[in-house]
Amino acid sequence: MYLLFPEHRRRPPAPDQRRQYRHYLAQQMGPMIHALMLMATLCYGAAAVASTLIHSSPIPLLLRLSLLLPLLLVAAAARKARRPRLLSGLALLCVLLLEIGINLNSAGRAPGQPWVIPGLLLPVASSVIWLERWDFAIAMALCALGPLPVLLFGAATSVHIVQYLVYMAIAISLSAVLRAFMARTLFEQFRLERQLREQANTDGLTGLLLRNRFLELARLALGAIHSQQKPVCMLYLDADHFKQLNDDHGHAAGDAALIALAATLRAQTRPGDLIGRIGGEEFALLLPGIDQLQAQQRGERLQLTIRTIQRPDGPLTVSIGIAECRDADEGLEALLARADQAMRKAKREGRDRIVCAAGG
Repeated sequence: MYLLFPEHRRRPPAPDQRRQYRHYLAQQMGPMIHALMLMATLCYGAAAVASTLIHSSPIPLLLRLSLLLPLLLVAAAARKARRPRLLSGLALLCVLLLEIGINLNSAGRAPGQPWVIPGLLLPVASSVIWLERWDFAIAMALCALGPLPVLLFGAATSVHIVQYLVYMAIAISLSAVLRAFMARTLFEQFRLERQLREQANTDGLTGLLLRNRFLELARLALGAIHSQQKPVCMLYLDADHFKQLNDDHGHAAGDAALIALAATLRAQTRPGDLIGRIGGEEFALLLPGIDQLQAQQRGERLQLTIRTIQRPDGPLTVSIGIAECRDADEGLEALLARADQAMRKAKREGRDRIVCAAGG
């Protein structure tokens, strides 16, 4: 893919993006992989029966048809598979079973007959289902080596073997081109959908979660934290004298302050923390795994860092309210409301300070 499309080589996706892309592919292509497996099983059964009518075979028909059961089981497992590597493994197992079937149905054929056609079609037919480069490489190796036993130990001549290798090289090259174009199309679709989701869920100015998305994710996180019996705190921040900044120096100055504030919040948080812009100059942070004392220490460090941000009329300051969730029955809205009330108390007491809410 990167050889055909140099722009992807210059901008390789980040590890987290690659992981999300693999799961996206498994979700999008899972139904198609399942359908192709069922179609391959049906075609194999029809070909095995038809070959009996065309020529006699030293392999009994029932033995050749016995592969239908494992093929159906693999297809059934693929329908329920959600993990990318499991789905790739099942697809490879399906290819392996089909290659075994090609050898069984080709035994005893006279040289020169077009028995090798199924082996040549398999790489092209399966080229679009492989989620990664490793499973594509293994699949192409199976396709290339699968029919060789009946070639080497059958009645085929060296001419037939050379013809097979040339045709298989062409088939695999075509498969690589088809997969590259399919992968490029799916990656662009994934990137576009991800960009649209981010635009729908994040604030365009600060890049933080919008209120509704923050509440949605925080509600899920809070339920998980309660089940683990860990402490959790909510911080509610409000930029001090923000209306005055907008009135005296314009909205551009206010936007610059919000952008700098959001960048500071992101830099000071852990991977498991959630940050959202609740509205205007108000922000909320859900901090799993820390109690009220630790949250107050985090808030003090935030205040010190935020004061280094210079607005036209002086340093930027914030008022912070902290609420610790001490009751498993307390919902997210109640926890956020207590932190909001504590923040407003900090405003009334002179701003640029931290106030902790009473226990829930």
